[in-house]
Amino acid sequence: MADPGAPIEPTSPTAEHTAVRVVIAEDEGIIRMDLRELLAEEGYEVVGECGNGAEAIDLVAQLHPDVVILDVKMPVMGGIEAARVLIEERACAVVLLTAFSQRELIEEARDVGVMSYVVKPFERADLVPAIEMAIGQFTSLAALHGQVEDLAGKLELRKLIDRAKGRLIDREGLSEADAFGALQRMAMDSRRSMGAVCEEVLAEGF
Repeated sequence: MADPGAPIEPTSPTAEHTAVRVVIAEDEGIIRMDLRELLAEEGYEVVGECGNGAEAIDLVAQLHPDVVILDVKMPVMGGIEAARVLIEERACAVVLLTAFSQRELIEEARDVGVMSYVVKPFERADLVPAIEMAIGQFTSLAALHGQVEDLAGKLELRKLIDRAKGRLIDREGLSEADAFGALQRMAMDSRRSMGAVCEEVLAEGF
């Protein structure tokens, strides 16, 4: 019997664009097989399979899929706990599989950031939209995080430049405009970033 955690041969995408890469984490072999076949028929590329959340985290780290499908109830580590780790790491989009009797767990899943789920027994019409929704949400959140980090970086650089200008004004008696110009010239002459030059000015007391 094949190792469930090993990558399987990729399927040929049915769409013109590159196939979405999927990892399946489901401890019931029959359900896992059904998922694999259904996803292949829809043009997704199943790159790995496993039977618990801990293995899913490892597979995601190794294979870098676009989305992971996690069953809620699995041995060793359940889907919600694994989802929490993957979402915190911004590893990939997450879809949860839950039995109808486990619907109360959906609120817990939402608390960790999972917004896309499928209730078993699932239909093709349920799974594909859930995957696309999860990927869309992940893409939007990644873009938002990127914007926040970019703004934070710009703010820190602005603070650093202001401090370096202040040092030059105090020590050299320069105007604010001249201090900024001096920093720019140092950056251009040394072919370094403004941030690196400002840190040097502050550290060495130019």
